[in-house]
Amino acid sequence: MRRVGEVVRTAQNLAVVRSPDETCPDVGTGVVDEDLDELGRVVDVFGPVDRPYLAVSLDGEVHLPALVGTRLYAR
Repeated sequence: MRRVGEVVRTAQNLAVVRSPDETCPDVGTGVVDEDLDELGRVVDVFGPVDRPYLAVSLDGEVHLPALVGTRLYAR
């Protein structure tokens, strides 16, 4: 399991995650929280190369505002 980053905001039913460094998962990679609950998949990578942002499409009924500040991980 590899750390993807921290949710910095939500927009258009997506979680926007800031990567801690230049490494980031590929589009389509599954994303989980600290409890290993499956949350969704990476649908886009954008922003600066040294610390990109990830757009994560969430599955199910996840309360988006509650995710801000949460660390996410790639499965």
